[in-house]
Amino acid sequence: MDTANLSAFLAVADSGSFSRAAEQLHITQPAVSKRIALLEQQLDARLFDRIGRHVTLTEAGRALKPRAELVLQTLTDTRRALGKLSGQVRGRLSMATSHHIGLHRLPPVLRRFTKAYPGVALDIDFLDSEVAYDQVLRGNVELAIITLAPQVEPPLVAATIWNDPLDFVIAPEHPLAGRERVSLRQLADYPAVFPGANTFTHRVVSGLFEQHGIRPDIGMSTNYLETIKMMVSIGLAWSVLPRTMLDNQVRALPIPGVALQRRLGVIWHSGRTLSNAAEALIELLRHDAD
Repeated sequence: MDTANLSAFLAVADSGSFSRAAEQLHITQPAVSKRIALLEQQLDARLFDRIGRHVTLTEAGRALKPRAELVLQTLTDTRRALGKLSGQVRGRLSMATSHHIGLHRLPPVLRRFTKAYPGVALDIDFLDSEVAYDQVLRGNVELAIITLAPQVEPPLVAATIWNDPLDFVIAPEHPLAGRERVSLRQLADYPAVFPGANTFTHRVVSGLFEQHGIRPDIGMSTNYLETIKMMVSIGLAWSVLPRTMLDNQVRALPIPGVALQRRLGVIWHSGRTLSNAAEALIELLRHDAD
């Protein structure tokens, strides 16, 4: 059975579209259709129902999907394990990272990495940390450099690289800007913009208020820290931002007895044989750790 046919099957199954699968695989849509037809012929089973523009898995397709993923993952791991015997750091390294880390933390690390290992082709996806977490869990990327979950559980492995202090921030003209001391309860009386409810950063911040039995007035939320900073700077709300993002557009608001931070780091799947390139990048990141 041709693994290219299995790859085409998984691309269609994941995207729900022959055209999107073709874009993902960098081949034509007729080529994708031909691969699926060959696979269906080999298995003597229909794998997709095509109703109008909608493509859904049949019962046979649903049964094949986890097995196809296992076959391709095993083949990839086998190639990687054999490649490691040479000790060379080269080949393709698939990784994901959040937009914030990709902008503010990774550039100098990747600059050193590409200079040290020119034979490595980096394939980087910019994703929300929570999405990248899931991509590693599913085996779609080898590494993710993200905001770490409060609890990283097996089969994932995590290494903290940077401790990222978080500050409460307001606009320079905010009513609380002239106060020397502000409590969480006083702050909660004013509108807030929070990181999205599905984010690890939201968990860190909301957990603080829950510990004190306070419910902040969250009027808006977004996953993008740059958007949060803009909304704070024009006086729409207060929020929490990484200290590395602070400048004269926003003002840090000291809260006595409160010190917030999140952990930024790298995760990988414990059941996956890491490539030499992945191990080299992890080692470089460890040297960059706080």
